[in-house]
Amino acid sequence: MREIEWKVLSELMKNAKISDRELAKKIRSSQPTVTRTRRKLEKEGYIREYTVIPNFRKLGYGILAVTLFKYKKRFDPEKIKKAKKILGESFKEGPFEIIMAERGLGGGYNAIMMSLHRDYESFMGLMSWAQQFYDLELGEFESFLVNLAGQIRYRPLTLSSLAKHLLTLTEKKE
Repeated sequence: MREIEWKVLSELMKNAKISDRELAKKIRSSQPTVTRTRRKLEKEGYIREYTVIPNFRKLGYGILAVTLFKYKKRFDPEKIKKAKKILGESFKEGPFEIIMAERGLGGGYNAIMMSLHRDYESFMGLMSWAQQFYDLELGEFESFLVNLAGQIRYRPLTLSSLAKHLLTLTEKKE
């Protein structure tokens, strides 16, 4: 990516609402250049969506859960198809607490799920829902629960620090 692309992406990560005119002033470029660059980043898939990061506590969520899963063995294609079907149907049904679910590696686990919950009962409901995957050889899982109402907050979710880091990548190339 070119330096202008890194700058545009970085600023949009800090504030997706910023107009192209304001963005151009901020990065010392022309508005048409910023508009072309933004469209290019969207077309090439560097920008997947524009969104906000709300205050989850104000929305009524009290818990952020990070759950690690360990499957006993690799999925065969038929079991993967079944899992996708169950997930797809669940997401269509309405409000769903899961904000991310991916396969991965680390600590002996091979899948991760992040979810938001109003309370502990809501979290336990999701864990009960997850039990339908036992026929997919779900071995064990562990959850780390974050109290969103806690008085001590270290670093709430934000993309601003990542946006600043992206700019250091272009500086290292020069």
